[in-house]
Amino acid sequence: MTERYDVVIVGGGSAGCALANRLSADPGTSVLVLEAGRSDFRMDPFIHMPAALTIPIGNRLYDWKYESDPEPHMNNRRIYHARGKVLGGSSSINGMIFQRGNPMDYQRWGSEPGMAEWDYLHCLPYFKRMETCLAGADEWRGGDGPLVLERGPAENPLFGAFFQAAQDAGYPMTDDVNGYRQEGFARFDRNLHRGRRLSAARAYLHPVLHRKNLTVHTLSFVTGIRFRGKRAVGVDYRRGGRLSRQVDAGEIILCGGAINTPQLLQLSGVGNADDLRRLGIDVVADVPGVGQNLQDHLEVYVQHSSKQPVSIAPGLRYRARPKIGYEWLFHRRGLGATNHFEGGGFVRSNDEVDYPNLMFHFLPVAIRYDGSVPAEGHGYQVHIGPMYADTRGHVKIRSTDPREHPSMLFNYLSTPNDRKEWVEAIRVARTILAQPGLAAYNDGEISPGAAVETDEEILDWVRRDAETALHPSCTAKMGTEADAVVDPSTMGVHGLEGLRVVDASVFPFVTNGNIYAPVMMVAEKSADLIAGNTPLPAADVPWYRYRDGSPLYPPGDQRNPEEPS
Repeated sequence: MTERYDVVIVGGGSAGCALANRLSADPGTSVLVLEAGRSDFRMDPFIHMPAALTIPIGNRLYDWKYESDPEPHMNNRRIYHARGKVLGGSSSINGMIFQRGNPMDYQRWGSEPGMAEWDYLHCLPYFKRMETCLAGADEWRGGDGPLVLERGPAENPLFGAFFQAAQDAGYPMTDDVNGYRQEGFARFDRNLHRGRRLSAARAYLHPVLHRKNLTVHTLSFVTGIRFRGKRAVGVDYRRGGRLSRQVDAGEIILCGGAINTPQLLQLSGVGNADDLRRLGIDVVADVPGVGQNLQDHLEVYVQHSSKQPVSIAPGLRYRARPKIGYEWLFHRRGLGATNHFEGGGFVRSNDEVDYPNLMFHFLPVAIRYDGSVPAEGHGYQVHIGPMYADTRGHVKIRSTDPREHPSMLFNYLSTPNDRKEWVEAIRVARTILAQPGLAAYNDGEISPGAAVETDEEILDWVRRDAETALHPSCTAKMGTEADAVVDPSTMGVHGLEGLRVVDASVFPFVTNGNIYAPVMMVAEKSADLIAGNTPLPAADVPWYRYRDGSPLYPPGDQRNPEEPS
Protein backbone atom coordinates (compact mmCIF):
# COMPACT_ATOMS: atom_id res chain seq x y z
CA MET A 1 0.00 0.00 0.00
CA THR A 2 1.38 3.42 -0.99
CA GLU A 3 1.54 5.89 1.86
CA ARG A 4 -0.28 9.18 1.51
CA TYR A 5 0.16 12.49 3.31
CA ASP A 6 -1.55 15.83 2.98
CA VAL A 7 1.84 17.58 2.72
CA VAL A 8 5.19 16.11 1.73
CA ILE A 9 8.17 18.38 2.41
CA VAL A 10 11.23 17.49 0.35
CA GLY A 11 14.24 18.56 2.40
CA GLY A 12 14.58 18.74 6.16
CA GLY A 13 16.82 21.81 6.04
CA SER A 14 16.21 25.34 7.27
CA ALA A 15 12.95 26.07 5.44
CA GLY A 16 11.73 22.49 5.67
CA CYS A 17 12.00 22.44 9.47
CA ALA A 18 10.09 25.71 9.83
CA LEU A 19 7.32 24.57 7.48
CA ALA A 20 7.03 21.21 9.22
CA ASN A 21 6.45 23.00 12.52
CA ARG A 22 3.92 25.52 11.24
CA LEU A 23 1.92 23.25 8.93
CA SER A 24 1.68 20.36 11.40
CA ALA A 25 0.24 22.73 14.00
CA ASP A 26 -3.10 21.83 12.41
CA PRO A 27 -3.74 18.31 13.75
CA GLY A 28 -5.91 17.60 10.72
CA THR A 29 -2.98 18.01 8.32
CA SER A 30 -0.62 15.06 7.96
CA VAL A 31 2.95 16.11 7.18
CA LEU A 32 5.91 14.02 5.99
CA VAL A 33 9.46 15.40 5.87
CA LEU A 34 11.94 13.56 3.64
CA GLU A 35 15.57 14.42 4.39
CA ALA A 36 18.35 12.83 2.33
CA GLY A 37 20.95 13.30 5.06
CA ARG A 38 21.15 11.67 8.44
CA SER A 39 19.83 12.79 11.80
CA ASP A 40 21.48 15.59 13.75
CA PHE A 41 22.20 13.30 16.68
CA ARG A 42 21.94 15.10 20.00
CA MET A 43 25.42 14.09 21.14
CA ASP A 44 27.22 14.95 17.89
CA PRO A 45 29.75 17.62 18.93
CA PHE A 46 30.66 18.48 15.33
CA ILE A 47 27.14 19.87 14.86
CA HIS A 48 26.27 21.22 18.27
CA MET A 49 29.61 22.67 19.42
CA PRO A 50 29.69 26.12 17.80
CA ALA A 51 33.47 26.28 17.43
CA ALA A 52 33.53 22.93 15.61
CA LEU A 53 31.95 24.48 12.53
CA THR A 54 35.05 23.86 10.36
CA ILE A 55 34.83 20.07 10.84
CA PRO A 56 31.55 19.20 9.02
CA ILE A 57 32.49 21.30 5.99
CA GLY A 58 34.14 18.98 3.50
CA ASN A 59 33.06 15.86 5.41
CA ARG A 60 30.82 13.60 3.30
CA LEU A 61 28.79 12.64 6.39
CA TYR A 62 27.58 16.23 6.78
CA ASP A 63 28.21 17.98 3.47
CA TRP A 64 26.96 17.47 -0.10
CA LYS A 65 30.38 18.71 -1.29
CA TYR A 66 29.27 20.54 -4.42
CA GLU A 67 31.71 22.18 -6.81
CA SER A 68 31.11 24.77 -9.49
CA ASP A 69 32.11 24.28 -13.08
CA PRO A 70 35.46 25.87 -13.97
CA GLU A 71 34.79 29.58 -13.46
CA PRO A 72 36.05 31.40 -16.58
CA HIS A 73 36.84 34.65 -14.76
CA MET A 74 38.48 32.90 -11.78
CA ASN A 75 41.40 31.24 -13.60
CA ASN A 76 39.05 28.33 -14.40
CA ARG A 77 39.04 27.30 -10.75
CA ARG A 78 36.24 25.09 -9.44
CA ILE A 79 34.76 26.79 -6.36
CA TYR A 80 33.84 24.44 -3.53
CA HIS A 81 30.30 24.77 -2.17
CA ALA A 82 29.43 23.15 1.15
CA ARG A 83 25.73 22.43 1.75
CA GLY A 84 24.28 20.64 4.75
CA LYS A 85 23.58 16.91 4.32
CA VAL A 86 21.91 16.40 7.69
CA LEU A 87 18.66 17.23 9.44
CA GLY A 88 18.63 21.01 9.77
CA GLY A 89 20.42 21.34 6.43
CA SER A 90 22.99 24.07 6.19
CA SER A 91 21.78 25.53 9.50
CA SER A 92 23.47 22.51 11.10
CA ILE A 93 26.88 23.27 9.57
CA ASN A 94 26.91 27.03 8.89
CA GLY A 95 28.71 29.83 10.72
CA MET A 96 25.62 30.67 12.84
CA ILE A 97 25.62 34.33 11.79
CA PHE A 98 22.12 35.82 11.80
CA GLN A 99 21.68 38.69 9.32
CA ARG A 100 18.31 39.75 7.99
CA GLY A 101 19.65 41.86 5.14
CA ASN A 102 18.88 45.51 4.58
CA PRO A 103 15.30 46.85 4.52
CA MET A 104 15.99 48.11 1.01
CA ASP A 105 16.64 44.52 -0.10
CA TYR A 106 12.96 43.81 0.50
CA GLN A 107 11.90 47.09 -1.06
CA ARG A 108 13.75 45.84 -4.13
CA TRP A 109 11.91 42.50 -3.90
CA GLY A 110 8.60 44.32 -3.51
CA SER A 111 9.19 46.45 -6.59
CA GLU A 112 9.25 43.39 -8.86
CA PRO A 113 6.02 42.51 -10.74
CA GLY A 114 3.60 40.69 -8.48
CA MET A 115 5.84 41.05 -5.42
CA ALA A 116 4.19 43.96 -3.58
CA GLU A 117 3.42 41.79 -0.53
CA TRP A 118 7.14 40.97 -0.13
CA ASP A 119 8.35 44.49 0.64
CA TYR A 120 10.08 45.30 3.93
CA LEU A 121 7.04 46.20 5.98
CA HIS A 122 5.24 42.99 4.93
CA CYS A 123 8.29 40.85 5.72
CA LEU A 124 9.22 42.48 9.03
CA PRO A 125 6.35 40.89 11.05
CA TYR A 126 7.59 37.44 10.01
CA PHE A 127 11.15 38.24 11.00
CA LYS A 128 9.80 39.27 14.39
CA ARG A 129 7.57 36.20 14.72
CA MET A 130 10.44 33.79 14.30
CA GLU A 131 12.91 35.29 16.77
CA THR A 132 13.59 35.81 20.43
CA CYS A 133 16.18 38.55 20.46
CA LEU A 134 17.90 38.37 23.84
CA ALA A 135 19.31 41.86 23.33
CA GLY A 136 15.72 43.12 23.61
CA ALA A 137 12.48 43.15 21.63
CA ASP A 138 11.22 46.40 20.13
CA GLU A 139 9.45 47.70 17.01
CA TRP A 140 11.98 45.92 14.81
CA ARG A 141 12.91 42.83 16.84
CA GLY A 142 10.90 39.88 18.10
CA GLY A 143 10.72 38.54 21.64
CA ASP A 144 8.92 35.19 21.68
CA GLY A 145 9.87 33.20 18.57
CA PRO A 146 11.57 29.80 18.28
CA LEU A 147 14.93 31.23 17.14
CA VAL A 148 16.73 32.42 20.25
CA LEU A 149 19.39 34.92 19.19
CA GLU A 150 22.37 35.68 21.37
CA ARG A 151 24.50 38.71 20.58
CA GLY A 152 28.20 38.06 20.40
CA PRO A 153 30.01 39.23 23.54
CA ALA A 154 33.04 40.37 21.48
CA GLU A 155 35.14 40.35 24.65
CA ASN A 156 38.47 39.63 22.96
CA PRO A 157 40.39 42.94 22.87
CA LEU A 158 40.84 42.61 19.12
CA PHE A 159 37.11 43.26 18.65
CA GLY A 160 37.29 46.53 20.54
CA ALA A 161 40.36 47.54 18.55
CA PHE A 162 38.62 46.68 15.28
CA PHE A 163 35.51 48.70 16.18
CA GLN A 164 37.73 51.64 17.09
CA ALA A 165 39.62 51.32 13.81
CA ALA A 166 36.34 51.39 11.89
CA GLN A 167 35.41 54.63 13.63
CA ASP A 168 38.89 56.02 13.00
CA ALA A 169 38.26 55.39 9.30
CA GLY A 170 35.03 57.40 9.47
CA TYR A 171 32.49 54.60 9.79
CA PRO A 172 29.82 54.68 12.54
CA MET A 173 28.82 52.17 15.15
CA THR A 174 25.18 51.04 15.26
CA ASP A 175 23.07 49.52 18.01
CA ASP A 176 21.71 46.62 15.96
CA VAL A 177 22.49 45.68 12.35
CA ASN A 178 19.14 43.83 12.24
CA GLY A 179 17.16 46.74 13.65
CA TYR A 180 16.44 50.33 12.66
CA ARG A 181 19.89 51.03 11.27
CA GLN A 182 21.97 48.38 9.55
CA GLU A 183 24.81 50.62 8.33
CA GLY A 184 27.75 50.64 10.73
CA PHE A 185 29.63 48.22 12.98
CA ALA A 186 28.30 46.24 15.91
CA ARG A 187 28.25 42.94 17.74
CA PHE A 188 26.41 40.33 15.67
CA ASP A 189 23.38 38.19 16.46
CA ARG A 190 24.07 34.47 16.28
CA ASN A 191 21.80 31.44 16.16
CA LEU A 192 23.37 29.73 19.15
CA HIS A 193 22.00 29.54 22.66
CA ARG A 194 23.60 28.56 25.96
CA GLY A 195 26.75 27.42 24.26
CA ARG A 196 25.09 25.21 21.62
CA ARG A 197 24.24 25.70 17.95
CA LEU A 198 20.54 26.45 17.58
CA SER A 199 19.84 25.02 14.13
CA ALA A 200 16.47 25.10 12.42
CA ALA A 201 16.04 21.46 13.44
CA ARG A 202 16.62 22.21 17.12
CA ALA A 203 14.52 25.39 17.09
CA TYR A 204 11.56 24.26 14.99
CA LEU A 205 11.50 20.51 14.43
CA HIS A 206 12.63 18.68 17.57
CA PRO A 207 10.15 20.48 19.85
CA VAL A 208 7.20 19.14 17.80
CA LEU A 209 8.35 15.64 16.86
CA HIS A 210 5.79 14.25 19.32
CA ARG A 211 2.92 15.36 17.07
CA LYS A 212 1.07 12.32 15.73
CA ASN A 213 0.45 14.00 12.37
CA LEU A 214 4.19 14.72 11.75
CA THR A 215 6.55 12.10 10.34
CA VAL A 216 10.25 12.68 9.61
CA HIS A 217 12.32 10.25 7.55
CA THR A 218 16.07 10.79 7.29
CA LEU A 219 18.36 9.01 4.81
CA SER A 220 15.49 9.42 2.33
CA PHE A 221 16.75 10.71 -1.01
CA VAL A 222 13.98 11.97 -3.31
CA THR A 223 14.68 11.01 -6.92
CA GLY A 224 11.65 12.43 -8.69
CA ILE A 225 8.23 14.03 -8.54
CA ARG A 226 5.28 12.12 -9.99
CA PHE A 227 2.66 14.03 -11.98
CA ARG A 228 -0.84 13.30 -13.20
CA GLY A 229 -1.15 15.78 -16.03
CA LYS A 230 -0.16 19.15 -14.55
CA ARG A 231 -0.74 18.10 -10.93
CA ALA A 232 2.03 16.79 -8.71
CA VAL A 233 0.67 13.74 -6.92
CA GLY A 234 3.66 12.17 -5.17
CA VAL A 235 7.39 11.59 -4.97
CA ASP A 236 9.74 8.67 -5.46
CA TYR A 237 12.59 8.24 -3.01
CA ARG A 238 15.27 5.85 -1.87
CA ARG A 239 15.44 4.95 1.81
CA GLY A 240 18.89 4.18 3.10
CA GLY A 241 20.33 4.51 -0.38
CA ARG A 242 18.77 1.29 -1.72
CA LEU A 243 15.11 0.65 -1.02
CA SER A 244 12.90 2.47 -3.54
CA ARG A 245 9.65 3.85 -2.21
CA GLN A 246 6.76 6.02 -3.28
CA VAL A 247 4.53 8.35 -1.36
CA ASP A 248 1.38 10.14 -2.50
CA ALA A 249 0.77 13.74 -1.51
CA GLY A 250 -1.95 16.32 -1.54
CA GLU A 251 0.75 19.00 -1.69
CA ILE A 252 4.50 18.74 -2.33
CA ILE A 253 6.80 21.48 -1.07
CA LEU A 254 10.38 21.56 -2.32
CA CYS A 255 12.82 22.83 0.32
CA GLY A 256 16.10 21.52 -1.08
CA GLY A 257 17.79 24.88 -1.54
CA ALA A 258 19.10 26.76 -4.55
CA ILE A 259 21.01 23.76 -5.94
CA ASN A 260 18.86 20.72 -5.23
CA THR A 261 15.46 22.30 -5.91
CA PRO A 262 16.15 23.19 -9.56
CA GLN A 263 17.93 19.86 -9.98
CA LEU A 264 14.87 17.91 -8.79
CA LEU A 265 12.50 20.03 -10.86
CA GLN A 266 14.54 19.40 -14.00
CA LEU A 267 14.84 15.67 -13.29
CA SER A 268 11.05 15.59 -12.97
CA GLY A 269 10.36 17.34 -16.28
CA VAL A 270 9.99 20.94 -15.10
CA GLY A 271 12.41 23.41 -16.64
CA ASN A 272 13.68 24.60 -19.99
CA ALA A 273 11.97 22.25 -22.44
CA ASP A 274 14.83 22.17 -24.95
CA ASP A 275 17.38 21.29 -22.26
CA LEU A 276 15.16 18.52 -20.89
CA ARG A 277 14.47 16.97 -24.27
CA ARG A 278 18.19 16.79 -25.02
CA LEU A 279 18.51 14.51 -22.00
CA GLY A 280 15.50 12.43 -22.99
CA ILE A 281 13.29 13.75 -20.19
CA ASP A 282 9.56 14.04 -20.84
CA VAL A 283 8.52 17.65 -20.42
CA VAL A 284 5.79 18.23 -17.83
CA ALA A 285 6.04 22.02 -17.87
CA ASP A 286 8.24 24.37 -19.89
CA VAL A 287 9.48 26.75 -17.17
CA PRO A 288 12.69 28.27 -18.58
CA GLY A 289 13.60 30.11 -15.37
CA VAL A 290 14.29 26.92 -13.43
CA GLY A 291 17.99 26.92 -12.55
CA GLN A 292 18.60 30.42 -13.95
CA ASN A 293 19.37 33.66 -12.06
CA LEU A 294 21.91 31.92 -9.74
CA GLN A 295 23.44 34.41 -7.28
CA ASP A 296 25.93 34.14 -4.41
CA HIS A 297 28.44 36.06 -2.32
CA LEU A 298 32.14 35.62 -2.99
CA GLU A 299 34.60 36.62 -0.26
CA VAL A 300 38.26 36.81 0.69
CA TYR A 301 40.11 36.98 4.00
CA VAL A 302 42.30 40.02 4.62
CA GLN A 303 44.60 38.74 7.36
CA HIS A 304 47.09 40.44 9.70
CA SER A 305 49.65 39.23 12.19
CA SER A 306 49.21 40.42 15.75
CA LYS A 307 52.02 41.92 17.85
CA GLN A 308 50.34 40.86 21.05
CA PRO A 309 49.39 37.29 22.05
CA VAL A 310 45.67 38.01 22.38
CA SER A 311 44.15 36.08 19.48
CA ILE A 312 42.49 32.70 19.92
CA ALA A 313 45.25 30.95 17.95
CA PRO A 314 46.41 28.85 20.96
CA GLY A 315 42.99 27.22 21.00
CA LEU A 316 43.68 25.76 17.56
CA ARG A 317 46.51 23.58 18.82
CA TYR A 318 45.75 19.90 19.27
CA ARG A 319 47.00 19.85 22.84
CA ALA A 320 44.47 22.56 23.75
CA ARG A 321 41.48 20.72 22.37
CA PRO A 322 40.82 18.30 25.25
CA LYS A 323 40.44 21.19 27.68
CA ILE A 324 38.23 23.12 25.25
CA GLY A 325 36.11 20.01 24.71
CA TYR A 326 35.78 19.43 28.46
CA GLU A 327 34.72 23.02 29.14
CA TRP A 328 32.12 22.86 26.40
CA LEU A 329 30.80 19.37 27.11
CA PHE A 330 30.34 19.84 30.85
CA HIS A 331 29.90 23.60 31.24
CA ARG A 332 28.87 24.93 27.78
CA ARG A 333 31.49 27.65 27.98
CA GLY A 334 34.95 28.53 26.74
CA LEU A 335 36.29 28.69 23.19
CA GLY A 336 34.07 25.79 22.13
CA ALA A 337 30.88 27.68 22.99
CA THR A 338 31.19 30.44 20.37
CA ASN A 339 31.27 30.64 16.59
CA HIS A 340 33.88 33.44 16.95
CA PHE A 341 31.99 35.55 14.33
CA GLU A 342 30.96 37.92 17.09
CA GLY A 343 31.10 41.25 15.31
CA GLY A 344 31.46 43.11 12.04
CA GLY A 345 29.57 45.65 10.03
CA PHE A 346 27.99 47.00 6.86
CA VAL A 347 29.33 49.90 4.79
CA ARG A 348 29.10 51.41 1.32
CA SER A 349 32.09 51.03 -0.97
CA ASN A 350 31.39 54.28 -2.83
CA ASP A 351 29.06 57.27 -2.77
CA GLU A 352 27.03 56.04 -5.70
CA VAL A 353 25.22 53.32 -3.74
CA ASP A 354 22.29 54.21 -1.49
CA TYR A 355 22.78 51.53 1.16
CA PRO A 356 25.54 49.15 2.26
CA ASN A 357 27.00 46.89 -0.41
CA LEU A 358 29.84 45.48 1.72
CA MET A 359 29.67 43.26 4.81
CA PHE A 360 32.56 42.64 7.21
CA HIS A 361 32.94 39.65 9.50
CA PHE A 362 35.80 40.08 11.95
CA LEU A 363 37.62 37.13 13.53
CA PRO A 364 40.24 37.29 16.32
CA VAL A 365 42.33 34.67 14.51
CA ALA A 366 43.77 34.16 11.02
CA ILE A 367 42.15 30.97 9.69
CA ARG A 368 40.29 29.60 6.66
CA TYR A 369 36.92 27.83 6.58
CA ASP A 370 38.65 24.46 6.37
CA GLY A 371 40.59 25.19 9.56
CA SER A 372 43.94 25.82 7.89
CA VAL A 373 46.11 28.73 9.03
CA PRO A 374 48.53 30.80 6.93
CA ALA A 375 51.28 31.03 9.54
CA GLU A 376 52.12 30.20 13.12
CA GLY A 377 51.42 32.80 15.75
CA HIS A 378 48.71 35.28 16.56
CA GLY A 379 46.60 37.10 14.01
CA TYR A 380 43.20 38.45 13.02
CA GLN A 381 41.17 38.88 9.84
CA VAL A 382 38.13 40.28 8.12
CA HIS A 383 35.94 38.44 5.62
CA ILE A 384 34.99 40.90 2.89
CA GLY A 385 33.27 40.92 -0.49
CA PRO A 386 30.57 42.75 -2.49
CA MET A 387 27.01 41.86 -1.56
CA TYR A 388 25.19 42.78 -4.78
CA ALA A 389 27.25 41.42 -7.64
CA ASP A 390 25.41 41.84 -10.95
CA THR A 391 26.76 38.48 -12.12
CA ARG A 392 24.27 35.72 -12.88
CA GLY A 393 24.79 31.98 -13.24
CA HIS A 394 22.83 28.76 -13.58
CA VAL A 395 22.21 25.26 -12.24
CA LYS A 396 21.60 22.54 -14.86
CA ILE A 397 21.41 18.78 -14.58
CA ARG A 398 24.05 16.86 -16.52
CA SER A 399 22.13 13.58 -16.83
CA THR A 400 19.02 11.76 -15.63
CA ASP A 401 20.91 10.31 -12.66
CA PRO A 402 19.70 12.13 -9.50
CA ARG A 403 22.92 11.15 -7.71
CA GLU A 404 25.08 13.15 -10.12
CA HIS A 405 25.71 16.70 -9.00
CA PRO A 406 24.39 19.30 -11.44
CA SER A 407 26.43 21.73 -13.48
CA MET A 408 26.79 25.00 -11.57
CA LEU A 409 28.29 28.15 -13.04
CA PHE A 410 28.25 31.36 -10.99
CA ASN A 411 30.18 33.63 -13.39
CA TYR A 412 32.03 35.32 -10.54
CA LEU A 413 33.94 38.50 -11.57
CA SER A 414 32.33 38.47 -15.01
CA THR A 415 31.06 42.07 -15.06
CA PRO A 416 32.86 45.45 -14.91
CA ASN A 417 30.82 46.57 -11.89
CA ASP A 418 31.61 43.42 -9.93
CA ARG A 419 35.32 43.87 -10.56
CA LYS A 420 35.07 47.57 -9.63
CA GLU A 421 33.37 46.79 -6.32
CA TRP A 422 35.91 44.10 -5.53
CA VAL A 423 38.77 46.58 -5.77
CA GLU A 424 36.80 49.02 -3.62
CA ALA A 425 36.07 46.30 -1.04
CA ILE A 426 39.74 45.45 -0.55
CA ARG A 427 40.72 49.10 -0.29
CA VAL A 428 38.02 49.78 2.31
CA ALA A 429 39.13 46.75 4.34
CA ARG A 430 42.78 47.83 4.20
CA THR A 431 41.89 51.38 5.18
CA ILE A 432 40.10 50.16 8.32
CA LEU A 433 42.81 47.66 9.30
CA ALA A 434 45.51 50.36 8.97
CA GLN A 435 43.88 52.76 11.46
CA PRO A 436 45.33 53.78 14.85
CA GLY A 437 42.71 51.74 16.70
CA LEU A 438 44.55 48.55 15.68
CA ALA A 439 48.09 49.96 15.84
CA ALA A 440 48.89 48.22 19.13
CA TYR A 441 48.24 44.85 17.48
CA ASN A 442 49.03 45.40 13.79
CA ASP A 443 52.15 43.43 12.89
CA GLY A 444 51.62 43.59 9.15
CA GLU A 445 49.39 42.11 6.50
CA ILE A 446 49.70 38.38 5.90
CA SER A 447 47.19 38.14 3.08
CA PRO A 448 47.11 39.38 0.40
CA GLY A 449 50.40 41.03 1.37
CA ALA A 450 52.44 43.99 0.20
CA ALA A 451 52.95 42.57 -3.30
CA VAL A 452 49.26 43.13 -4.04
CA GLU A 453 48.58 46.82 -4.53
CA THR A 454 47.30 47.85 -7.98
CA ASP A 455 43.74 47.25 -9.12
CA GLU A 456 44.81 44.41 -11.39
CA GLU A 457 46.97 42.82 -8.67
CA ILE A 458 43.97 42.90 -6.33
CA LEU A 459 41.76 41.24 -8.93
CA ASP A 460 44.42 38.63 -9.68
CA TRP A 461 44.57 37.80 -5.98
CA VAL A 462 40.78 37.53 -5.76
CA ARG A 463 40.78 35.18 -8.75
CA ARG A 464 43.36 32.98 -7.01
CA ASP A 465 42.16 33.13 -3.42
CA ALA A 466 38.45 33.94 -3.11
CA GLU A 467 35.96 31.41 -1.75
CA THR A 468 32.20 31.36 -1.69
CA ALA A 469 30.50 32.75 1.39
CA LEU A 470 28.07 29.84 0.92
CA HIS A 471 24.98 31.84 -0.03
CA PRO A 472 23.68 30.30 -3.30
CA SER A 473 20.18 31.55 -4.07
CA CYS A 474 17.62 32.77 -6.62
CA THR A 475 17.39 29.75 -8.99
CA ALA A 476 13.57 29.46 -8.87
CA LYS A 477 12.69 33.05 -8.27
CA MET A 478 9.31 34.40 -7.21
CA GLY A 479 7.47 36.77 -9.50
CA THR A 480 5.04 37.07 -12.38
CA GLU A 481 7.49 37.80 -15.19
CA ALA A 482 8.29 35.32 -17.95
CA ASP A 483 11.46 34.10 -16.23
CA ALA A 484 9.82 33.67 -12.81
CA VAL A 485 9.25 30.15 -11.48
CA VAL A 486 7.16 30.60 -8.33
CA ASP A 487 3.92 32.48 -7.76
CA PRO A 488 4.63 34.90 -4.87
CA SER A 489 1.05 34.71 -3.59
CA THR A 490 0.91 30.90 -3.28
CA MET A 491 4.55 29.67 -3.61
CA GLY A 492 3.22 27.36 -6.33
CA VAL A 493 5.27 26.60 -9.45
CA HIS A 494 3.78 28.47 -12.41
CA GLY A 495 1.66 26.25 -14.65
CA LEU A 496 1.45 23.37 -12.18
CA GLU A 497 -0.80 22.31 -9.30
CA GLY A 498 0.12 20.74 -6.00
CA LEU A 499 3.80 21.75 -6.21
CA ARG A 500 5.36 24.59 -4.25
CA VAL A 501 8.90 25.83 -3.57
CA VAL A 502 10.03 27.41 -0.30
CA ASP A 503 13.77 27.93 0.15
CA ALA A 504 16.59 30.28 -0.95
CA SER A 505 15.90 29.50 -4.59
CA VAL A 506 12.76 31.70 -4.55
CA PHE A 507 14.68 34.90 -3.75
CA PRO A 508 14.51 37.28 -6.71
CA PHE A 509 17.74 38.94 -5.51
CA VAL A 510 20.27 37.87 -2.90
CA THR A 511 20.23 39.97 0.28
CA ASN A 512 23.24 41.84 1.63
CA GLY A 513 24.22 39.38 4.33
CA ASN A 514 24.11 35.74 5.36
CA ILE A 515 20.96 34.17 3.94
CA TYR A 516 19.80 31.92 6.80
CA ALA A 517 17.54 34.59 8.36
CA PRO A 518 15.85 35.52 5.05
CA VAL A 519 15.26 31.84 4.29
CA MET A 520 13.53 31.39 7.64
CA MET A 521 11.43 34.52 7.08
CA VAL A 522 10.36 33.21 3.67
CA ALA A 523 9.38 29.91 5.30
CA GLU A 524 7.36 31.63 8.02
CA LYS A 525 5.50 33.82 5.54
CA SER A 526 5.00 30.92 3.12
CA ALA A 527 3.50 28.78 5.88
CA ASP A 528 0.66 31.27 6.21
CA LEU A 529 0.17 31.44 2.43
CA ILE A 530 0.07 27.64 2.12
CA ALA A 531 -2.17 27.08 5.14
CA GLY A 532 -4.57 29.81 4.06
CA ASN A 533 -4.03 31.81 7.24
CA THR A 534 -4.65 35.54 7.37
CA PRO A 535 -1.24 37.15 6.75
CA LEU A 536 0.29 39.13 9.55
CA PRO A 537 -0.50 42.85 9.12
CA ALA A 538 2.24 44.97 7.62
CA ALA A 539 4.43 46.85 10.08
CA ASP A 540 4.38 50.63 10.31
CA VAL A 541 7.91 51.59 11.26
CA PRO A 542 10.67 53.61 9.62
CA TRP A 543 14.20 52.52 8.79
CA TYR A 544 17.45 54.38 8.45
CA ARG A 545 17.88 56.70 5.48
CA TYR A 546 21.46 56.47 4.27
CA ARG A 547 21.84 59.74 2.41
CA ASP A 548 21.06 62.07 5.30
CA GLY A 549 20.36 59.85 8.31
CA SER A 550 16.67 60.70 8.59
CA PRO A 551 13.98 58.03 9.05
CA LEU A 552 12.73 56.49 5.82
CA TYR A 553 9.25 55.14 5.17
CA PRO A 554 8.07 53.41 1.97
CA PRO A 555 8.18 55.56 -1.19
CA GLY A 556 5.19 57.89 -1.35
CA ASP A 557 4.58 57.95 2.42
CA GLN A 558 3.81 61.53 3.47
CA ARG A 559 6.05 61.17 6.53
CA ASN A 560 9.11 61.18 4.28
CA PRO A 561 10.64 64.67 4.24
CA GLU A 562 11.54 64.11 0.59
CA GLU A 563 11.83 61.15 -1.72
CA PRO A 564 15.30 59.58 -1.88
CA SER A 565 17.27 60.02 -5.06
